[in-house]
Amino acid sequence: MLELDDVSLRLGASEEAKKLLEGVTAGFPGGHFVAIIGPSGCGKTTLLKTIAGVAEGHESGSIKWMGRNLADDDFHASEIAYVPQFGTAHEQLTAEECVEFSIALRVADSGRPRAADVARLLEEVGLSEHAAQVVKTLSGGQRRRLALAMDLASHPHLLLCDEVTSGLDPQAEEEIVELFHRLSRREDRLVISVTHSMAQLERYDSVLVMSEGKVVFCGPPEKLNHYFSIERAGQLYERLRQHPSQAWSSAWNDARKQYELEVCSPTYAMEETSATAGGLPHPISQFLTLLRRRFLILSRSPFQILLHLALIIGFPLLVAIFAWGGLPDVKNLEMGLGKELSSAFQEKKEFLEHASEIGSLVSGIIMFQVVLLCLLGANNSGREIASERAIYEKERLSGLSPLAYVASKVGFLSVFVILQSLWMGAFVNLVCDFPGGFLMQFAFLALVNAAITSVCLGISSMSDSAEHASIASIYFVGFQLPLSGAVLALPEAMGPLIRPLISAYWGWSGIVQTLQGERYYDIVQSVAQSPLSSGVASIVVLFLHTLAGLVVAWIGCERHRSI
Repeated sequence: MLELDDVSLRLGASEEAKKLLEGVTAGFPGGHFVAIIGPSGCGKTTLLKTIAGVAEGHESGSIKWMGRNLADDDFHASEIAYVPQFGTAHEQLTAEECVEFSIALRVADSGRPRAADVARLLEEVGLSEHAAQVVKTLSGGQRRRLALAMDLASHPHLLLCDEVTSGLDPQAEEEIVELFHRLSRREDRLVISVTHSMAQLERYDSVLVMSEGKVVFCGPPEKLNHYFSIERAGQLYERLRQHPSQAWSSAWNDARKQYELEVCSPTYAMEETSATAGGLPHPISQFLTLLRRRFLILSRSPFQILLHLALIIGFPLLVAIFAWGGLPDVKNLEMGLGKELSSAFQEKKEFLEHASEIGSLVSGIIMFQVVLLCLLGANNSGREIASERAIYEKERLSGLSPLAYVASKVGFLSVFVILQSLWMGAFVNLVCDFPGGFLMQFAFLALVNAAITSVCLGISSMSDSAEHASIASIYFVGFQLPLSGAVLALPEAMGPLIRPLISAYWGWSGIVQTLQGERYYDIVQSVAQSPLSSGVASIVVLFLHTLAGLVVAWIGCERHRSI
């Protein structure tokens, strides 16, 4: 069912580029259990990822599955499953919830309850007794069994396992290998397992040995010792170090017909088939499943809930203390004709100082709200995608729509944007008796929060790790206040170039515009360090910032990353 013919992989397109795989040729039918072994760094995992179509580099040669060239017609999502060394599941969920969500994301709804399928899969991998146990309390071996149950949800015919037995105790390793063997006998399934262990080789139908990206043996395990002239399999790695990999590869090419099974030749007869795509759920169904799962995970995270509540409640308090009980009244300037010139001048001076203080206070309260909502936006989404990238890549390989994934993040984060912005605006307006139209002020607060949340979501989707995403998001928000020009005016030449990129400026400017018709508007305008933009322009720019962040998030999720 699987043919590899002269498969090579280079880091670049040039012939001089470093070769990760070189001339790999082998073939395996369905109902077969294969071990890929070899020293660390020899290309075992790279070969597995190349078969799965997720390896990075320039590929040559051909890989065929069920008679069709995967370069022209890739795996259907239901045909393949990739099980990494460490299980990828949300630690807050139970084992049965993980399997149930996996089925919901990979298999179209048949209209029947999924409970029976969940129970069957857990029983198949020996986890029935641990169905209600949360993932973070499972042992290493149990987590790997859970990963298998999740990947078996779509009944794949090709199961790729990357060092799943690594680090397990001998009994757990034996149980996992035996489980793989049983799985290879069901549904005509081909199971390929990368392993360092030599303890269970007799359970495999074929063993493929690699050295520095080359195949140096592919045949039944009972012929391994004879071919390498060793007494036991544990001596293999020492034996490989005695000659260069090129010499071993050349020797294998000369001797392969004497050792390999018939199925290990890429020339065995295969019937051309045109596999039909498995029944995947509609993207809307995947969106709803992801949204339900995300809120369930949040409900199991008390620290995250308390943190969000503390920020939602605490940040408006920080703003309100500057005008607790209401804003100061704007005094009228009385310019009587009978007053002496010096007295009139003093009154005008006091009036301007008073107005300047009030204007700075109102402007500062507006900017403080905006900046704190920017911080909330970064906290909302800075780690949202990067922290679960491995899980996303696994689910995408199994048919998850990137658009459904991003849409689920939008739906989840929108709840925080609305609650945070609504409470910020309502609390400050109530405590400070803030003037202007509340609904428009809430709209601008929500837009600036949404803009930062979206941009940081885009940063998260492009980042290599959650830590990098957090740092980048913090820096991005950190520049919002100084570059807004609301506190210190930007140089005249820089303002028009920088302000269009700063969400905080447009949020501040838009809220100030809601004060038109109030006496505060004129005094804020008189002390403002930057020119004010219209409310319509502020809405348009903040909407564009939000849209740009979502587009970047989608692009980041469309890009393949390592599993």
